[in-house]
Amino acid sequence: MAMAESEFADPEHGSGDVVAVRFERQTATTAGPDATPRPVSFERRELQLILNLYGRRVAEGEWRDYAIDFSPVKAVFAIFRRASETPLYTIEKNPAMARRQGAYSIVAANGLILKRGHELERVLRALDRKLRLVR
Repeated sequence: MAMAESEFADPEHGSGDVVAVRFERQTATTAGPDATPRPVSFERRELQLILNLYGRRVAEGEWRDYAIDFSPVKAVFAIFRRASETPLYTIEKNPAMARRQGAYSIVAANGLILKRGHELERVLRALDRKLRLVR
C-alpha cells in the first residue's frame, strides 16, 4: 500500500532534475506470510479516558493497581483492588467486534459483560458512578 509519492530535487543531477520516490508502509500483506500481526493497542485519547476514570477511583480508594495487555486480537486494561488478586474489571478493545456490537467492552471478574458499545466514553459510564445524596 503506497503512502505517497514524494518529489524532491536531486543534488547529484543538478537543481533542475526531479526524482520521484515511492514509500510503502509495512503491513501484514506486504511483509510476507512469515510476519506476525501487530498487536491491538489503545490510542492516546482512549488511554486518557481510561486513566482519568482510573485516577478518580484511585483517589476514592477503591482501585489500587492496573495492568495493560496488548495481543494481536485485543487490548485489555485490567483494574485491580490489590495486585495479588484477579482483576475487578477489564476494559477491552476488540476491533473484530467493531461492526457488530462495538469494539469496546467492560467485563466483570466473573466474566459477565457489563457494557459493550462503539464509543469508549459511553461504555466507561458503566464504571463511572455519580455521587448521590443518601437520606
